[in-house]
Amino acid sequence: MEKNDFQARCAKFTFMDGASAFSMNFAGMDFEESAFDSVGERFAFVHSEMEKIELGEIKNPDENRKVTHFTDRSSYTGSAAFSEVEEFAAAIREGKIKGSTGKKFESALINGIGGSALGPQLLQMAINGPYWNEKSSSKRNGNLKIYFLDNTDPSGLCDALEVCDLETTLVVNVSKSGGTQETKNNMLVAMQIFADAGIDFAKHSCAITMKDSELDKTARESNYLKVFEMAESIGGRTSETSIVGHLPAALAGIDFASLIRGACHMDSLTRRASFRENPAYMLSALWYIAGNGKGDRNMVIVPYSDRLILFSRYLQQLVMESLGKEKDLDGKRVCQGLNVFGNKGGTDAHAFIQQLNDGRDDFFVTFIEVMEDAMTANVAGTVTMGDYLHGFMTGLAGALRAKGRQTIEMRIPRVDTFNIGMLIALYERAVAAYAELIHINAFHQPGVQAYKLASKGVIQLLNDTEKALPQIAPFAGTVEELAAKLGMEEDLYILEGIMAKLAANNEKRLLDVKITREWKNACWNYNIVKK
Repeated sequence: MEKNDFQARCAKFTFMDGASAFSMNFAGMDFEESAFDSVGERFAFVHSEMEKIELGEIKNPDENRKVTHFTDRSSYTGSAAFSEVEEFAAAIREGKIKGSTGKKFESALINGIGGSALGPQLLQMAINGPYWNEKSSSKRNGNLKIYFLDNTDPSGLCDALEVCDLETTLVVNVSKSGGTQETKNNMLVAMQIFADAGIDFAKHSCAITMKDSELDKTARESNYLKVFEMAESIGGRTSETSIVGHLPAALAGIDFASLIRGACHMDSLTRRASFRENPAYMLSALWYIAGNGKGDRNMVIVPYSDRLILFSRYLQQLVMESLGKEKDLDGKRVCQGLNVFGNKGGTDAHAFIQQLNDGRDDFFVTFIEVMEDAMTANVAGTVTMGDYLHGFMTGLAGALRAKGRQTIEMRIPRVDTFNIGMLIALYERAVAAYAELIHINAFHQPGVQAYKLASKGVIQLLNDTEKALPQIAPFAGTVEELAAKLGMEEDLYILEGIMAKLAANNEKRLLDVKITREWKNACWNYNIVKK
């Protein structure tokens, strides 16, 4: 594209909001204006469907639920729930609420997965930075160190507990349903570790969950410090501007009200009916055009800020869990989706930009530039480190366009809570609008439920195997021979994984048998004896 042609397109295809200094330039995308307007004509319908969300109609038909993350945040800061969180965090910070041994809380373990962790992690990194936990209490203004448990990998819990003093640690358990297995596992093991140390886990715990959930009942029966109720109508991946994001932020001293103001400001921009005046509608239209309405191009997210390195990871869940659907709203098999990956600007040029520049043309890049530098950092006269970052981004975007690669460029004035709120709200609305374009339900996750059901079958086979092993001990042989002995030939592959896991963790498990294995004759041979 010639420079003059590109500049003309920039004048025509750049959205600017003077009130917030947010802008989005999509002149670098490959589309004809007629095609853009043709897709735009469909947004009268899209807009009517988006209005239904905020009017309280059922927009998650598979689960018969409303979708309220847009509307709930507009009134959240004035709610009793908001005040309740702020008062609880202040009491923790000031030492009015202490642990069971009378010591002031110093750390918080945020125990959640998916949206219950990704949003809070994004906000913590963006606002407080990567070295928050290394600051002294005075530099943290008495706010807590924040650690995240977001998996059922024992190493995550082990790593956190190595640096946390149980007597000064608050555990925040976040699960909408209350039965999310990964979160439940961390809670159960932590509960035992606290008990072994002679510490009352309940006096170090609070919960965020739906009313009457399994977690809600456990927390109330055990007399946790606090139970915060979350709405059934807000999904995990759209929960960052709700109480789910609020409590971790408040414990870390983050101005959550400012995040809400930013999100609500973007909501005001993305409620506009006019297609060309609505940044979320324009963004979703570009995704549709670029991927032929089928997600044929990957979305590459590159924020030029170290503090925003987790943004692409956050968007992976928001975009891919929302849009990756096998069937549309009519039950037709469509296998829709939109892949997301990314890195941080500057670093990306030494990571994957080589492929974007010279490799497969199967993507579009969204650059997010932060205009205000964090500090004065001159490197040559008046030229600063931030100038180089700007030069690298502008140069890379130009080089990619010269190769015919597609780009979107966003600008925000600074990394703060207001602008993070704006970005979150922008992508939430764009995802919902794109889902209407391709006629799918963005607010359920049947694939997630499918893997959970499958995993239960594996756990059941594990339980059956552990019960059966003492009955056949002593045993020596291959897993094929073991499967025949146990009558599990049809589950040979799964049994092989179970036995490898049991052998690797024999000393860490409460088993009635000792399991070892050795490699001989080009396969693993197991030896099982009673203890």
